[in-house]
Amino acid sequence: MADTDEANLTKSQVFCRRLCSCLFLYGVLLVGLFGDNERMSLLAFGSIILLLGVLALHEFYEMARKCGYTPFENLGQAASVALLGGSFWSLAVLKNISVAQNIEIAVLLVLVPLLGVAQLRVYTEGKTSIGSLASTLFGVVYVALLLNLLQKIRYFPGDVQSIEGSWWLIFFIVVSKMSDTGAYCTGQLIGRNKMIPRVSPGKTWEGFGGGIVFSVITAWLFHYFAGDHFTSMPLSHALILGVLLGVGSVAGDLVESLMKREAGVKDSGQFFPGVGGILDLLDSLLFNAPIMYIYLKYILPS
Repeated sequence: MADTDEANLTKSQVFCRRLCSCLFLYGVLLVGLFGDNERMSLLAFGSIILLLGVLALHEFYEMARKCGYTPFENLGQAASVALLGGSFWSLAVLKNISVAQNIEIAVLLVLVPLLGVAQLRVYTEGKTSIGSLASTLFGVVYVALLLNLLQKIRYFPGDVQSIEGSWWLIFFIVVSKMSDTGAYCTGQLIGRNKMIPRVSPGKTWEGFGGGIVFSVITAWLFHYFAGDHFTSMPLSHALILGVLLGVGSVAGDLVESLMKREAGVKDSGQFFPGVGGILDLLDSLLFNAPIMYIYLKYILPS
């Protein structure tokens, strides 16, 4: 029904819907990153992370059901909330990344046997169980575990009262999302050669190149105009990150497109009008989060 309603809207109405949804989401995020009131900032950031995690995981499980699997959504959601909430408490309140990592390990270790017991309770002869177990566990890893990396980027290098991590996170989000924008604009203007039409008919090699260019330019602009916040990152590193995040964004979008194609849906969901599903919004960020975190943790000059 939602797809039909949007199909009947004019382009300006669709744009207004998308703009309002994006302003709300990014507005809450900016309050969480740069708000003057520490308590309000913590509430805003923690709330938006939990909201996105729960909604994105629900969308993933809905697509899994459309593919014929029966994931244990209640268990998956409980694990997701424990991962995201536990990490937020550890990083924002305790200011201890080791506790956050231990919570992640503990949740995953407990989740696996719980899933096995849950499958034993519902198993009937002649029905496969591997798909249910695998889809449940993969959803938690793909959504919650990777989304948790955004929290670790936000609180890098570990001081909750420092805004250094906020700048790293906004750099990561904007550079990644500009790849999506660049790929779309370039593909619409000059796109001719299809990348992987069996997965995403609209993706072109020209768009792929445009996305990387947009990401690199955005990374350079951050380094040029906000260099005081990135003094430890050489310009060469910023440009290389622009390339890696640009490529990763396209790859993440293609992976999610494959899931949607198998599920037979255009968008992963319709929670926020105009932007499609939450997974559609997060796909490039989830795919790129390990790249950014590994850079900050192991490569960034001290």
